[in-house]
Amino acid sequence: MQNLVKPQKEFEENQLYAAQQNKQPPKKEKKSKIKQQLKYIKNNYILYLLILPAIILTIIFKYIPMYGALIAFKDFSPMKGILGSEWVGLKHFTAFLTSPNFLAIFMNTLKLSSFELLLGFPIPIILALMLNQIRRAKAKKNIQLVLYAPHFISVVVISGMVFLFLSPTGPINVILTNVFGTSFSFMSDPDSFRSIYITSGIWQGAGWASIIYVAALANVDPQLHDAATIDGASLLQRIIHIELPVLKPVMAVLFILAAGGIMAIGFEKAYLLQTSMNLPTSEIIPTYVYKRGLLAGDYSFATAVGLFNAVINVGLLIFVNQVVKKLNEGEGLI
Repeated sequence: MQNLVKPQKEFEENQLYAAQQNKQPPKKEKKSKIKQQLKYIKNNYILYLLILPAIILTIIFKYIPMYGALIAFKDFSPMKGILGSEWVGLKHFTAFLTSPNFLAIFMNTLKLSSFELLLGFPIPIILALMLNQIRRAKAKKNIQLVLYAPHFISVVVISGMVFLFLSPTGPINVILTNVFGTSFSFMSDPDSFRSIYITSGIWQGAGWASIIYVAALANVDPQLHDAATIDGASLLQRIIHIELPVLKPVMAVLFILAAGGIMAIGFEKAYLLQTSMNLPTSEIIPTYVYKRGLLAGDYSFATAVGLFNAVINVGLLIFVNQVVKKLNEGEGLI
């Protein structure tokens, strides 16, 4: 019996010793990694000092304001403050989801954002591919200047230009009257709002958005094009097999970012292009929040709507990222 107990004790002791030995190295490794990181920070502290202002500004203007999201769960009163206001839970979310306007506003936002993404996303890529075919440097710079210029025009000015060109006495209607003998009231037609919004947005932002793609195409070795041309490849074949593979990672990242903000459509231009006649299609979540929050003074309800919109954006970002990961063999943004 003693002979059986002794080997068992030795076995348990050996296991305990092995476990202690296995536990020790990770601690040492962690300590060594921490020391290496601290040493790296110490040697490159100037880089961290350069990024420090950006971190501070991000915390002040992005993270601290998140405290205000509590208003969505309270009947906020400016006199009582955030903490002193009565807690009502999901009351405002329920009120928004059950309101008669919810479905129309939600679908307007989703349709406008989706169409803008689907129609506007490929245009900068096409522009970059076209610019890459221009060999004369001076001509290329002049064309880029023309394409980038609308980006620097104010949204207010863009909206004013749209009203001016599409007004009953504007140049578009003058041409329609001379050619077809009739005019069209673009700004009072609900069905025309999305086309006007998306077209003006593409004109304003496509050139500027193509900069990243142009920079990516600058890394393509010209010898690849020369070799493909010698082998008899057409222009379209060279674009498909040489340039598009270079743009693919950039396209994936930008598409994830664009799809993640699909519900965060710009408020300014939508509000400026709104009229009482096109309201059925132009009323979106940001304009609704502005009217209910700032104009009507219903801060809690407006905050709840904005928070609801933000949650949908986060969900879309995660979903699109997972889809792109699968399509790109596990390479995503997050």
